[in-house]
Amino acid sequence: MRIGELAERTGTSRRLLRYYEEQRLIAPGRSPNGYREYDESLVGRVLQIRGLLDAGLPTRVIQQILPCLEAPRDIHFSGVTPETIAILERERDRMSERIQCLTRNRDAIADYLDALRGAGRTAGTVDTS
Repeated sequence: MRIGELAERTGTSRRLLRYYEEQRLIAPGRSPNGYREYDESLVGRVLQIRGLLDAGLPTRVIQQILPCLEAPRDIHFSGVTPETIAILERERDRMSERIQCLTRNRDAIADYLDALRGAGRTAGTVDTS
């Protein structure tokens, strides 16, 4: 696919996709005429990159952990610093906290829906206003 289609499918600007390429986060192929050709698998990778960036990870750290998100795994440990490890540990902990919060919120909504449905069966209708 061409860059415009990848941009549309991922909600990522063409400029940002080129930046990801410069940072070696994605690697498009080239067609015989020299145009970039993006493989279907890059849709998921771009979405993963965006999620990691949204979580606050710098591109240099993302570049190191991207192989962990693929199969088969080809993980290289060159240039790992204590700072990188600390960043990843903090992010892992933040994600765990967010997961716990989302789980609590999901459970509260489920309980509320159950109560609404129960009240609706008792009264014959559910007033959602």
